[in-house]
Formats: sequence, C-alpha cells, structure tokens
Amino acid sequence: MVKFEIVILETVRQFLKNLDKKASAKIIFNIRKAQVTIDPELFKKLADDIWEFRTLYNKNYYRLLVFWDKTGNKRNLVVCAHGFIKKTRKTPKADLEKARLIMKKYFENENEKGNK
Repeated sequence: MVKFEIVILETVRQFLKNLDKKASAKIIFNIRKAQVTIDPELFKKLADDIWEFRTLYNKNYYRLLVFWDKTGNKRNLVVCAHGFIKKTRKTPKADLEKARLIMKKYFENENEKGNK
C-alpha cells in the first residue's frame, strides 16, 4: 500500500534529466520503493521541515530533498524540491537552504491558487 503521493517539481525533473539514465532510473525505483516500505536508507528526516530520498548508485550518493504538503485536503503528499550528488558526510547547508527556499515559493504559489 502506498503511504504517500509524490510531486516532482521542475528543479528535480531537470536534475534527473541531466543524470545518466541508469542513475535516474535507480533514483525513481528507490522513491517508489520508499512509498511502500519504511526504510531509513531510502527516506530519512534531515530537519524539522526537510526529508531526503537517498540513493547510492555506482559509488555516488544521490539525494532528493523533499518536504511534506499537508494543507487543505492533501493528507500525505511529498514534494521533491531539490536534487544533488552528495560529496561530503554532512548535507551542505546551501542545499538545505535551497530546498527551504523552493518550499517557501511552493507554499506561496499554493496560497495564491487557494485565494483565487
């Protein structure tokens, strides 16, 4: 049973498009797997508002930073905001901030849609 739905924003679509096809396919496979199983190797909380999809493929650590949208009638919606290849032990602050900026813009746009 699927535990949450996913929206992939254009920033992540571009990230995936620029990767090797097999790497991109592995990331999508892991996202689908995370939707039906609880596995912190695939889907993990980073901060109060940011989570990450995690994929190790061909010695590269791929990360998609995501957030939850539980506004309105949305119960379990995960929004993929930002993707990068992790090169250090800690998630770079710049990548976290970029995901938060995208999240802020996303909710501003959602609020504008709701007010129309």
